[in-house]
Formats: sequence, C-alpha cells, structure tokens
Amino acid sequence: MKLLPVNNYYKKILQVALPAIAGLSTQMVVSLVDTAMVGRIEDATYALAAMGIGVLATWALISFFSSLATGIHVVVARKFGEGDYISCGVTLNNSLLIAVIIGSIVAMAGVFFSYPIAHLFATDELVGNYASEYLYYRFMGIPFFLISVSFRGFFFGISKTKIFMFSGAITNILNIIFNYLFIYGELGFPKMGLAGAGLGSTLATLFDGVFYIIIILLPVYRNKFQNLRHLIINRNIISAILKISLPVSFQNVFILIGFLSFVSITGIIGTLEQASTQAIISTLFISFLPCFGFGIAVQTLVGNNLGAKKFLLAKIYGFETAKVATIYTIILGFIFMIIPQYVLLIITNDQTIIQTAVPSLRVAGFAQIFYGVGVVLANGLQAAGRSFYVMKSEVITNLIIFVPLAYFLGVYLDLGLTWAWMALPIYIILYSFVIYLKFNSADWYTKIPLEK
Repeated sequence: MKLLPVNNYYKKILQVALPAIAGLSTQMVVSLVDTAMVGRIEDATYALAAMGIGVLATWALISFFSSLATGIHVVVARKFGEGDYISCGVTLNNSLLIAVIIGSIVAMAGVFFSYPIAHLFATDELVGNYASEYLYYRFMGIPFFLISVSFRGFFFGISKTKIFMFSGAITNILNIIFNYLFIYGELGFPKMGLAGAGLGSTLATLFDGVFYIIIILLPVYRNKFQNLRHLIINRNIISAILKISLPVSFQNVFILIGFLSFVSITGIIGTLEQASTQAIISTLFISFLPCFGFGIAVQTLVGNNLGAKKFLLAKIYGFETAKVATIYTIILGFIFMIIPQYVLLIITNDQTIIQTAVPSLRVAGFAQIFYGVGVVLANGLQAAGRSFYVMKSEVITNLIIFVPLAYFLGVYLDLGLTWAWMALPIYIILYSFVIYLKFNSADWYTKIPLEK
C-alpha cells in the first residue's frame, strides 16, 4: 500500500478532530462557567463540594449508557468505510430505539434515588443536601441526553463532526443562559442555587435532541441514509453496538466511581480539600476534553480504514493522532505547573480554595502530559473491537492502583491533599503504557466483534 506524506495525515486528522474539539470545548466552557457561577453564590465551599459529587455521580450513572455513542460510532464508521450507507441509517434507528427505552428507565430511577446517591458520597450533611437537589433535576434530562449521543455517534462515524460542533455551540450557550437564570433567579425565574444548574442543563439537553432531529431530516442526509425508509429492528446491528458499547460502559463507570471515591477521600481530609479538588477537576477539563476530540477523530479514521481493509493506514492514523494530542497536553501541562494560581482563578475567586489547590494542580499538570497517548490509542483500540482490553486496563490502573494509593498517601499516612493527588500521575502513566503496548502489537485489530 502506498503511504501518504506525513502532512496529509495531519490534515485529515485535524479535519475530523478540530470540529469535535470545538464542540467538546464548548462543554468545557460550560463546565467552567457553571462552576464559576456556583463558586460565587452563598456557601460556595459547600456548593462546590456538592457540585463535585453531583457532576461525577450524574456521569457515573449515565456514562454506563452514554457509551452507546461509542458503539454506534464504531459500527457506522466501519459500515461507512465499506460504502454501506443504508446500514448506517439502520444503525442510527436502532440506537435511537435503545436510547429512548433505556433513557426513560434510568431517568426514573435516578430521580427517585437522588437523595441516597448524594449522601452516599458526601461526608457533610449540607453538602449531601445540595448535591441531591442538583442530581434530582439533572437526572430528568437523561433520555434527551441519550438521544443526542446516538445522533452524535452517527455523525462522528460519517466524519461529519461539524454537526456536533454546531450542536455543542448552540446547546451550551443555552445551558449557560438557563443556568444563569435559575441559579441567580434573574428575569423573574426562581432563585434555585446549585439545583438551578441541574435544571438548566436538563433544559439545554432537550434542545440538543431537537436540533439533531431537525438535521437528520434534511434531504442531504435523509436521501443518502434513508432512515425513514428502513424503520426495522436489526438484531445483528444491535448486537454489534452492544458488543462494542458494554465494555466501554463499564469502563466509564469504573473511571467515575474511581474519581468519586477520590473526591470522597479528599472529603475525609477536609471539606476545604474536597472543594479544592472540584476546582482542580474542573480546570483539568481544559486539557481532557480536547483529548477526547482527538479520540473521536482516531475512532473515525481507524474505523473507516478498517472497514476499507487498510489495516496499516489505520495504525498509522492512531500513532500520528497520539503525537498531535501529546503536543497539546505538554503545552497545557506546563501552563498548569508554572501558573496554577491564575488557572484556578477561572473557577473561583476564593483565595483559600486557590492556595489549597495550587500544589495539587501542579501534580495534575504533570500527569496530564501523558494523558493524550492513553486516550487516543484507547479509542483506536475500541474502534478495532478491543474495548474489553481497554476496560480491563482501566480497572487495574484506576480502581486497584489509583484509588487505594490516594487513600494510603492522603489519609492513612496523613500526608494531606497534595500527596493524595500524587497517585494520579502513577495511574495515568501506567494506563497509557499498557494501552500503547496493545495498540503496537501485531494482533490489535483482529477478531473484530462486528456482525456482517
């Protein structure tokens, strides 16, 4: 096979990745703005600590099901590479059916159990009460969220990441507006505090689903993929989606349970330390979400080329994308290490929280340098059907190494918050290393679990 000049690889990578990064970056901005709004209300220390629990608990539940986007992304990317456009449309239809059914069940369960979930991870009663109010409203939006991620996976698979970019921009602008209105009670709306952030996010998610429905009904997509002409349940496609998605579902839950446990560990150290941890996690989204954008690109490019039987080209795209992502994480990592206090000002103006968080943010800044390789190549392995291996790697490095080590250093040895955060670089470096070894192996793309 004739290889392309290196610049051509980068051009294609950025063509797919940049719109995805732009869309994810709007989510990052919303996360920062939401945290900044909450960080400026009364009882900011308690509200920030509660928000940390609320955000992570929400994602711990819905991430198990939101990996539906990964399943449809991989299947559609493969079918699109094969030139089977009708199967792409059928895949979307089946994923939407799954999203509506599962989303409704999860939403009802989440609303009902919001109070015990919040207090399970909160060591302070007031923090738990704030978090439960946030979760109550946030869980209501889960059906609309899963509908959106189904559409998102479809458009990722056909390389139309710009659709996600426009969706992210519109939806997250609405998110900021709704949150402002309900957090502070502006323009006659009720002043709800942290609970208003949950309600605002749910309303924005509803509009996101409506946006995607309008787009898919445009003639350019309706005629090519014929969604409305093939309203059938295809068991082979559902099976393929689930085979890819389920290991990713468990991986996402394990990640978030790990970080929820970590937040709880910092709560044992102190409420101030827990609030500082939430501020650090929010700033890390500046680096993490664009890395996910490169991961989206590599899933599309690897999936398309595997579908076209261009196995060497798929592997090249994986490594070249990892290089680009690492350049980004190095730059951000140095910024976080050199001027952490200014980065934290984006989140809160509470100098007590900032001074407590500065040493730990330096540690996290060093750790994220190695994060790009792990995220990108893990997405490449998922596109090749190796999602179970990625899940096992996450469980070992996160739950078995990261969480116990953070507790041992921060609580058992009583070394404090910064030493608890020292477990993060060990976890990320080990995870990235085992992912690299598998992607660089000879059999990384064999035994792909997709039905013909």
